[in-house]
Amino acid sequence: MKTRVVVAMSGGVDSAVAAALLAREGCDVVGVTLRLGDLSANGLGVSRCCSQEDVEMARAVCLRLGIAHDVLEMGAAFRRAVIEPFVESYLAGETPLPCAHCNAFVKFGELLEAAFRMGAETLATGHYARVAREGNSFVLRRGLDRDKDQSYFLFALEPWQLEHVRFPLGGLTKAEVRALAAELGLPNASKEESQEVCFVPPDGSYVRVLETLAAERLPGDGEVVDRDGRVLGRHGGYHRFTVGQRRGLGVADGRRLYVLELQPGSNRVVVGTQVEASRRRLLLREVNWLAPRTTGAVEAEVQVRSRNQPACATVRLGENGTAEVEFAEPVLSPAPGQAAVCYDGDRLLGGGWIVSCA
Repeated sequence: MKTRVVVAMSGGVDSAVAAALLAREGCDVVGVTLRLGDLSANGLGVSRCCSQEDVEMARAVCLRLGIAHDVLEMGAAFRRAVIEPFVESYLAGETPLPCAHCNAFVKFGELLEAAFRMGAETLATGHYARVAREGNSFVLRRGLDRDKDQSYFLFALEPWQLEHVRFPLGGLTKAEVRALAAELGLPNASKEESQEVCFVPPDGSYVRVLETLAAERLPGDGEVVDRDGRVLGRHGGYHRFTVGQRRGLGVADGRRLYVLELQPGSNRVVVGTQVEASRRRLLLREVNWLAPRTTGAVEAEVQVRSRNQPACATVRLGENGTAEVEFAEPVLSPAPGQAAVCYDGDRLLGGGWIVSCA
């Protein structure tokens, strides 16, 4: 009997090639497209995913490959696990990472459970990452194409999830994936990809999302201040800024300034120099540690944003899912709400959500 594999298909070229590779292996492949975060009903326009066009493209790919296709409604789960935390994080003065929440709780949570109900033991996606079995455990590694590596967004996957997932593109480059799509005659071989948050409208304005979904909770104008409390300017709401932001601060100052902190209680945006924006220590919560646990310090390379280079640090695991990270050299603008993900070379050791920086 063929091994049944459910493939999450967004309508994009990556998931299409992932499905094609598994079908080529002889697997019984079922393509599944999720309807998730379309906020057009809220007047925000059609989002970058979950449109009818995406569904039709995924269906056309499956038809070309000769595999089954299904559509699952998961809007309620997506709103609960992704959109609502996204809004709450911004209101708390944080910088959210919705893709990591979606991966952990929707794609490799709700969808994986749905795959089990469909008779599959494996869920595959088009992520650029690799999973390998080493002894009795599963190891998560970076994708071979470092420019496309998406392991940072997968840090919250637990061992039981890794046991049931496959990433067929993990050993390929994006150029190779495009070439395979063209060779196979897939209808989306040349489709452009989006790097933005999927449920944010086409203009890329997360502020519009916040001002639509949480209008009554948003602050009005406030002060832009330095670390000493000196008023440098005015702003139209702290939710319009993120930690590390350098442009559009509305401050007339000869220095290059960065957002250091957002203060919801006082509706203040605190700015400062690059030196002031650089941090040595982080406190993490909800740490998911995939490597063998240790009571001592762990030397690792820690990445604090999806596009940042990892930096050498010492990690000390604490109680109740906490950890402390101390960098060998200060890193620029780590932000509460983002993830700090720890690596040993290309192996992902674990990671957690940034609570505070010092």
